[in-house]
Amino acid sequence: MTTFSGGDNGGAYHQLYCSAEGLTGIRKELICLSVLNIFLSMAAFLGNALIQVALHKETSLHPPLKFLLRTLSVSDLCVGLVSEPLVIAYWLSVVNEHWGICHYALTSTFIVSYILAPVSLLTLTAISVDRLLALLLGLRYRQVVTLKRTMVAVTTFWFTCAIGATMYFWDYHITLWFGNVNTSLCLVTCIFSYTKIFLNLRHHQNQVQDLDHQEQPNQTHHLNIARYRKAVSSALWLQLTLVVCYLPQGIIGALWTNREEFSQTLYLARQFASTLVFFNSSLNPILYCWKIREVRQAVKDTISHFCCSSS
Repeated sequence: MTTFSGGDNGGAYHQLYCSAEGLTGIRKELICLSVLNIFLSMAAFLGNALIQVALHKETSLHPPLKFLLRTLSVSDLCVGLVSEPLVIAYWLSVVNEHWGICHYALTSTFIVSYILAPVSLLTLTAISVDRLLALLLGLRYRQVVTLKRTMVAVTTFWFTCAIGATMYFWDYHITLWFGNVNTSLCLVTCIFSYTKIFLNLRHHQNQVQDLDHQEQPNQTHHLNIARYRKAVSSALWLQLTLVVCYLPQGIIGALWTNREEFSQTLYLARQFASTLVFFNSSLNPILYCWKIREVRQAVKDTISHFCCSSS
């Protein structure tokens, strides 16, 4: 999420982001960002907490897919609970010129971001692979894609990302390299998976149309394909939303890397881009309710139960 230049321990990074030089005159902008992210933090935490409760109650989703959705929701919940408060603490420390707090908040933000962002991307990649396997394996899908194997994969995601992020204390270039490689591999895998799904579904649709002209169509088969299309659509919406929210951050990061001097305008643009990244964690619960009917119904039941209990 962040690119910078400097010594092996990121000293130049702190010098740029935690000093009065270059950061004067942007107090109002940072205060506005802090207020906005307080609301986004609350929305991300409450929304994903509600999704966790709803997914816990939901029993019709295939357990591995439900576990992947819960993992994505957990990473978004941690963004609202940990990442955004740390960024707010960083911005307020700059506003009040508390440079000691600024250094700690900045380091913590960097490490937490390089854990949660890659985990989210890896989980979305796993969801795309899961949808592809569901199409290719057919009846063997439930035997191959089990909850135990999915839990092992997700545990590996968290462990690997934690190791990659903590490499910052040894040499931050390793953390940056890890983030770039992880992003590239995930994007290539997702593009391949959804392209393969699209081509297979198109081929299957052509075959079904040919058969429909010859014999009575199989209504059950059509229903299964329609349900699968909805599941793929839900996963694809989550993927596209993440790309839209993260793309400005990547573009600004590339522009920042190619500059030799500090740019206050680019710095502020980067902070706004970070807010857009955080907005993704607040938006995902809405996408769950919009695109996944089972989750939407579970959320309605949870809210109704809470309202009845309160009254």
